[in-house]
Amino acid sequence: MVHPPSRPARPEPPEIAELRALRANHPELAPAVDLQVDLMELGRRLLVRIPTPPVPPSPALLMSRLERGMRMLELEDLPLDWAEVRLALRQTADILARHDSLDPPHHDAISTLVRDAGATERLIRTWYGETERGPVAPPAADRPAMFDDVASLAIRPFLSRTLELASRMVTLADWGRSWCPFCGAEPDFAVLLDDHHRALVCSRCLGRWPWEAVGCPWCPTRDRAQLPMFASRDRRYRVYACQVCRRYLKAVDARHTSRPPMPPVDAIATLPLDAAAVQQGFIGA
Repeated sequence: MVHPPSRPARPEPPEIAELRALRANHPELAPAVDLQVDLMELGRRLLVRIPTPPVPPSPALLMSRLERGMRMLELEDLPLDWAEVRLALRQTADILARHDSLDPPHHDAISTLVRDAGATERLIRTWYGETERGPVAPPAADRPAMFDDVASLAIRPFLSRTLELASRMVTLADWGRSWCPFCGAEPDFAVLLDDHHRALVCSRCLGRWPWEAVGCPWCPTRDRAQLPMFASRDRRYRVYACQVCRRYLKAVDARHTSRPPMPPVDAIATLPLDAAAVQQGFIGA
């Protein structure tokens, strides 16, 4: 009996390979690395099931939204199948709970919620609608605790399908806002390109956009004296802090890396910098 040749295994994405190398070199980061790897592998599985939007937004519509100070991507622009969204929410919550990043009562509440298709869609629409023109605070009180964090991770694969198209249709040079032009969320990382150019990285969709080289993304402070910066020993990573609002933003210096910036990897590699910033009284993104 002749057996068909076995299909070669898919190559591991560079980000996951880098995370495994980081785990080998820094065993103390293993719990965070393992969580990130599981989340990224879930994202890969979901992406296989998510189609490319059949009718993507037009460049004219996207630019019109940007010119009006709105984000480019609304839920209607995404290839959403609500059954798949509920599956993504449940599996994301399961992974977070398995890695002790979601307390059992919060996991139970979210698991119960996603069984109700109508309630899940209503809460996702409310949650995403809050950032039509940038982040708002505080979150709505009718959502389970940690729902926003789980939803941000679960919706990312759906956003990425449309973001791939949208990012090629527009120029962001004149955006000038510190919140994401794609989905409206806050940044939680940055990429330093050179002494005069920096890009912010979205906490929800991982989209990137240009931002001032000097300036706090969360308040009007532009005075260098109020914006301390400290770097890792190898100069690869930085922390930009603000003495006024007490928030900080981590960044990778693209000039000192042997690979392209990988925010999901770099966010884990810089956990020691988080500890240093918190010890100095700053609050993370």
